[in-house]
Amino acid sequence: MTNNFAALSLADRYAILKADIDTLTKQLDAVKAEIIASGVETITGDQAVVTVALSERTTLDSAAAKALLTAEQVAACSKTSLVPTLRVKPRTATVLA
Repeated sequence: MTNNFAALSLADRYAILKADIDTLTKQLDAVKAEIIASGVETITGDQAVVTVALSERTTLDSAAAKALLTAEQVAACSKTSLVPTLRVKPRTATVLA
């Protein structure tokens, strides 16, 4: 990261942090997969102890629910909300004609 990170625009700070997090997330996912594949329940290191636990999760199959319910019933059970979405793309140099 640059020494003048705070002086950068919000867009640039966001893009830099997002790129760093994306890279770290890929590394974390790879280590997580390796831990799970090891089959070991508890892994102890010098700085941390990682415990693997299985839990059961139940989800609603929305496609099956929509097949069983009328459109009005689906609408009555649906909730719509606004969700902010941020997209990052690099700026390109402006070509002057």
